[in-house]
Amino acid sequence: MEIFGLDVGAFRFGSFVSIFVIMAIIETLIPRRERRFTRSKRWTVNLGIMVSDFLAVSAVTIVVPVAAISMALLAEANGWGILYLVSLPVWLEWLIAIVVLDWVIWAQHLATHKIPILWRIHRVHHSDVEMDASTAVRFHPVEIVFSLFVKAIAIVILGPAALAVVVFEALVNGSALFNHANFKLPLGVDKIVRRVFVTPDMHRVHHSVHHEETDSNYGFFLSIWDQLFGTYVAQPKDGHDKMVVGLNEWQDDAPARLSWAMMLPFTNPPRSKKNVKNSK
Repeated sequence: MEIFGLDVGAFRFGSFVSIFVIMAIIETLIPRRERRFTRSKRWTVNLGIMVSDFLAVSAVTIVVPVAAISMALLAEANGWGILYLVSLPVWLEWLIAIVVLDWVIWAQHLATHKIPILWRIHRVHHSDVEMDASTAVRFHPVEIVFSLFVKAIAIVILGPAALAVVVFEALVNGSALFNHANFKLPLGVDKIVRRVFVTPDMHRVHHSVHHEETDSNYGFFLSIWDQLFGTYVAQPKDGHDKMVVGLNEWQDDAPARLSWAMMLPFTNPPRSKKNVKNSK
């Protein structure tokens, strides 16, 4: 399968790198918040985690072909999924596929905050004490593999076109880089865009140390789910300039160490600093 003359892997990698570079340039020129730690140190850790994710996914998919595109091609070949049981225009099938898969990602994200064992893994993402485009790839390999199986099950049940799955993944990955970036849209533009899509100011609230704010704004691409299910918080109570990002228990330079981040799911918070959220 090719997109714009590129195979799927080249298209995904090229789109990721392009968007990452654009976001990095924008947040360098017009940063939303002042940095507490150097970008180079944090990026080394976050990109190191991304490499470990790639290795973990590669190892798993060699044994079990559960990559999203593989499952979509398998579903197409066997006529699996709800969308194969109905006759709809192609544009509508694509729209349904993208919207439903985005809800699945939203629901999975919600689950990683509500289920204690999943939160232990997901908190690697939230442990970043700064927030920029590199935060978008700071997910523990165990969480990435878990997400792989969640998407595989959703694809088999739904039966979306393989090309729609590729486009969806590019949209979600690109959106994650965008809404984690350290810049802001003009207020008027942000107000309009966030009615449908997640903006940097909207998602930044989710990375607050305050429990009620961390448990909000779960979307990566579409903002409609948080608005529909009552998990939407418009702005952080401390303001974007003064809000504290990360986890209350670790506000030092520990999260900027790769070995620390990889071991975090197996580490308990310091007792003296535990709060309700992170004592799960």
